[in-house]
Amino acid sequence: MAGRALSIGILTSGGDCPGLNAAIRGVAKATLGMGEARIVGIADGYRGLIEGRARELGPRDLSGILTLGGTILGASREKPFGERGGDFKTDADEGMDKPELIKANYRKLGLDCLVVLGGNGTQTTAALLQAEGLEVIGLPKTIDNDLWGTDVSFGFHSAVGVATEAIDRLHSTASSHNRVMVIELMGHKAGWLALYAGIAGGGDVVLLPEIPYDPAAIAGHLRRRAAEGKSFSIVVVAEGALSLAESRLDKKERRRLRAASPFPSIGYRVAAEIEEATGAEARVTVLGYLQRGGVPAPYDRLLATSLGAAAADLIRRGDFGRMVALRGGTIGSVALAEVAGKTRKIPDGHELLVAARRVGTCLGDA
Repeated sequence: MAGRALSIGILTSGGDCPGLNAAIRGVAKATLGMGEARIVGIADGYRGLIEGRARELGPRDLSGILTLGGTILGASREKPFGERGGDFKTDADEGMDKPELIKANYRKLGLDCLVVLGGNGTQTTAALLQAEGLEVIGLPKTIDNDLWGTDVSFGFHSAVGVATEAIDRLHSTASSHNRVMVIELMGHKAGWLALYAGIAGGGDVVLLPEIPYDPAAIAGHLRRRAAEGKSFSIVVVAEGALSLAESRLDKKERRRLRAASPFPSIGYRVAAEIEEATGAEARVTVLGYLQRGGVPAPYDRLLATSLGAAAADLIRRGDFGRMVALRGGTIGSVALAEVAGKTRKIPDGHELLVAARRVGTCLGDA
């Protein structure tokens, strides 16, 4: 593709997170630095590509966005292949389904490549679009850090910083009022955020989706702390944590039980279980969207910039159908087809699990 002007589309999909704008800037500036090129920013993720909403990005659009949170392009959770054959149509494209509209607009915009920034669902869609004949490159974005094929995704370390600061602040209230403070963090399928922030913040109990918890084990740990004269405790819960009893059920039954639960989320249920078993006063903080907002940490600015520059290098070589990744301390890439549909969970024996147990952190199973 060398020797002629390139037209590169960029979109951000899924939830916002710190580092998206830094990655947009990295891709665009590195691509423009290769020579004559055209950068097309697509609004609101895959939905914007379905609807043909896009604008050209110039140097002025890229100025000052390195430290900016969110995404200047907007995002959505549109899953075009999840509704294939559905009823989304436009007057101009009568009878076309969403993937067909995406392909049509890719051609109308004159794109040579589409760069997509997002997590599991985004990269799965990217792999499907590549299989449909488009040229696609992915960049790994998720605060959950659960994207297969990369050791870390941008946005994760910023979220760890926010969550850790929240745990630090809860220590003050917990110690002042002799309470058990339960803080619920994001992490539906994988507990990387709860594990990192829980250890960094000195959590006494850390509950993860990968390790089903026993309420009796948690209660026993908290009673031992009280017997040792420790008047408060911090319990960190990933939103996807589940009990031993739940782990024996299939997904459909677990969803049914959760839907019928009187508790709005897992953190409240854990707090109620603690109060019932120990008599201690427990309070809940659900950190929610605060974990995803705000400026990116320096690490994520560096990572997003490096990944963006690496994506530009893939474009230069015409090496499409890949996601840029950090593996073993080196930036490389992995085939989108290998990433699609997979979740990177905390493996048994991970060094942080070992460290947590050695310093006396309860993981809910003993």
